Amino acid sequence: MEINEQQKGIKDFIEILKMRKWSFIVPLLLFFVASIVTAVLIPPTYRSTATILVEEQEIPREYVLSPVTGYAEQRIQQITQQILSSVKLVEIIRKFNLYQELRDRYTLEEIITKMREDIKVEPVSAEVGDRRTGRPATVTIAFRVSYEGRYPEVVQRVTNELVSLYLEQNLKTREEKIVGATRFIEEELNDVRGKLKTLDSRIAAYKEKHLHSLPELTQLNLQELERAERTLEQIDIQLRNLKERESALQTQLSSIPPDLADPDKQMLKELRAKLVSLSTRYSDEHPDVKKTKEQIEKLEEKLKSQGVDPIGGKPDNPAYINIASQISSVQSEMEELRKQREAVYQKMAEYRRRIQMSPKVEEGYRGLVAERNNLQAKYDDLMRKYLETKVALSLEKEQMGERFTLIDPPRLPEEPVKPNIPAIILIGIVLGIGSGVGTVSIKEHMDQSIRNPDVLSKLTGFSVLSTIPEIVTLDEILRSKRRNKIFIVSIAIGMVVLVLIFHFFIMDLDVFWARLTRRLGI
Repeated sequence: MEINEQQKGIKDFIEILKMRKWSFIVPLLLFFVASIVTAVLIPPTYRSTATILVEEQEIPREYVLSPVTGYAEQRIQQITQQILSSVKLVEIIRKFNLYQELRDRYTLEEIITKMREDIKVEPVSAEVGDRRTGRPATVTIAFRVSYEGRYPEVVQRVTNELVSLYLEQNLKTREEKIVGATRFIEEELNDVRGKLKTLDSRIAAYKEKHLHSLPELTQLNLQELERAERTLEQIDIQLRNLKERESALQTQLSSIPPDLADPDKQMLKELRAKLVSLSTRYSDEHPDVKKTKEQIEKLEEKLKSQGVDPIGGKPDNPAYINIASQISSVQSEMEELRKQREAVYQKMAEYRRRIQMSPKVEEGYRGLVAERNNLQAKYDDLMRKYLETKVALSLEKEQMGERFTLIDPPRLPEEPVKPNIPAIILIGIVLGIGSGVGTVSIKEHMDQSIRNPDVLSKLTGFSVLSTIPEIVTLDEILRSKRRNKIFIVSIAIGMVVLVLIFHFFIMDLDVFWARLTRRLGI
């Protein structure tokens, strides 16, 4: 069994600590002093915080519905991304001349990353009852904006600038959304209005084309058809009556001679009949033919001298003339009735055509009317929304809608939030104790010497007769002093190195880490 493998008690550890106290004390002091120096040399970091309240609109949403949708958390995140954009941050950095000490060592992108990490946005949530379900829900009622930096006045001014950007950007974003919604709805409204005018023109042209076949005129067409049928029946009855009267008059007329009794005219008729009979048997040179012609001529001249038409002319019997005129009147009435009957037939055909066309016209008309009703409903809905957006826009201009209100302005920080001196010193003490224990353990493990008679007796199995004390010479004392001086100088150099390491790496560890991850592509 080796020496280091022997079980050691508390006394053995106390003896080891006494013998190697400097191996424990020196690392402890080294880390303790280094932590104090680091805590003193790390530049202080100040933080200024402002609280912004998310207020609901003053007028209830039942009366004025805003077109700006989304939860407050979503809107805060959107505005945060806009404010933390590279363009905005570069403007703030140049305006307040921030991070001068980093501009020679880091790129602008790394400085922007550093500023994004120095800006903190924390929501403030609360449990409220949902209006629709009545169940408690977590909503964001406010949020905090803070900025960290080395100079209190600059930190306060930057935080105030960030708060102003949040307030302005919220108003600008809400107004832009409402203006955009108003413009969009107005364009849709004009488009639907134009379509309505076009459709009204189509409906008017359709009505004009099918003026008498429209669905609302179907009943009227049926009534007109029935009236025409009744008129036709009346005409037919009148025609039958007139025909019967004409027949009766014709019968009377046939029994009345057209002319009065005249022997000369009667003789003339007989001579003409005789001439016709002779002309069929003899030529014109026959004596009987010539004699008959001479008799006819003399009789005609006699009748002419008396004022009577020898050829026949008009009847001169008053009774005959009266009945003939009645027959002529009846025939004229019948002709007029026939014309009326034909016109009624044409009207009936037109009414039947209108009634037959009415279902097709109604189908097309209903399609146009349905399309117009849909467009009118859309137009009414758009008009309602347009009026709502107009009211919402006025609400936003008067700042009576949902808005951000600064309730806790950024104050001038009096105490730094970094570094945490007690925590750094405590870490230094813990590291010092750990490094001291480790140094003692390593030295004890590497040391194979025996410093206890009991241990020697156990290892050899023989009793120890006597012990010789350590003999220290003057040269050893001088060498020990030289080693102590070298040790002290080494401690001082080590402390300086640690301070430099803490100063150049730990102080800007966030920027260093961002730069390292960017270059490694993580």
